[in-house]
Amino acid sequence: MTDTSDNVRQFTVSEDDEGIRLDRWFKRNLPQVGFATVSRWARTGQIRVDGKRVKPEDRLSAGQVLRVPPGGEDSPAAKKAAPRVRALSPEQIAEARDMVIRETPSAIVLNKPPGLATQGGSKTTKHVDGLLDAFVEDEKTPRPRLVHRLDKDTSGVLLIARTPGSAASFSKRFASRSARKVYWALVVGKPQLAEGVIDAPLAKQPGTGGEKMHIDEENGAAAKTRYRVVDSAGQRASWVELEPLTGRTHQLRVHMAAIGHPIVGDGKYGGQDAFLTGAVSRKMHLHARRLIITEPKAGEGSGGKLDVTAELPPHFAMSMEVLGFDPALSDASPLREDVTEKTPEEKKQAARRHFKQARKEERAPRRARGAANKAAKPKAKGKPKAKPKAKPGLKAGAKPKPKGGGTKGARR
Repeated sequence: MTDTSDNVRQFTVSEDDEGIRLDRWFKRNLPQVGFATVSRWARTGQIRVDGKRVKPEDRLSAGQVLRVPPGGEDSPAAKKAAPRVRALSPEQIAEARDMVIRETPSAIVLNKPPGLATQGGSKTTKHVDGLLDAFVEDEKTPRPRLVHRLDKDTSGVLLIARTPGSAASFSKRFASRSARKVYWALVVGKPQLAEGVIDAPLAKQPGTGGEKMHIDEENGAAAKTRYRVVDSAGQRASWVELEPLTGRTHQLRVHMAAIGHPIVGDGKYGGQDAFLTGAVSRKMHLHARRLIITEPKAGEGSGGKLDVTAELPPHFAMSMEVLGFDPALSDASPLREDVTEKTPEEKKQAARRHFKQARKEERAPRRARGAANKAAKPKAKGKPKAKPKAKPGLKAGAKPKPKGGGTKGARR
């Protein structure tokens, strides 16, 4: 809600901006007003929140009324600001819309096809991020944002946040591993164990410019993948479910190649062994089949579980048919137990318990050493000797004065 009467603007802080800093609110909602201008307005009392003065670092609450003075559009920040919405061709808009499999007040869920990059790079001009302007309906609609990634040749569920606030919420859930992702993959051969956890730290492989990962037990970052074999076509190939318990670059691809069963079509990590003969496609067979994540509570109809499944791309579906795999054998249920998100109070209590236990563990060795030292001291046998009694007129332990009343070394 905005009131521009008398050139003074008033904004009501939305649920999506709950808890945001004042300077970040301007960057998000009035990007043409630079930080220097916001600081000057706050310092001179021209910005008011519910009628009170504020500082740039103060945080806002939903429902508060923000008073903003006129101007700010002529600042250097406004001159440098790029157009907020990129013009797309009708074909690009249709391509973006065709990928949509679910829309909610906080998210747009896409089924990304293989061969389309998630983000742009030095040699990548066509990507999902460049198509997100197709979902901006007017000037009041914020541009949707990416919150996670899929490799260019990986297909499947890709979550897009509608607003900056929902992007922050989803990002926290991905970072805390409460979001659960299940991938389908076709791999070469048949793993010896029907299911298990691959625990192998990963690092960038030297000499590849960071474009290839490898297992590095000493310096690699922790990486874990849970897998389950759904079905096998003899010893030729297997259909597996993969659930990343961490989120490293190319993690699933490196881990499957490391146990001797590279993903079909992944020549980067499996070499020529990753390609099957016959009618099986040479494209990579890795698909983000299902995503389960909690939506932000802001907005009607949200705050619950978002559970989305993406259909297989044509080449993957054809290879499944060629190898005799029935998609109905798996509903892509997460292999690990559900991670219940904790409230702020529960997090505080867990932290207190952690530090209390840590203090106990620190005190335990000291107590053990004290008890060991006490036990090591030899005990005196028999009754202790009685201390000699002091002579009358002397305190216990005092030495008697020498006879003659003099002292040793005294002058005569």
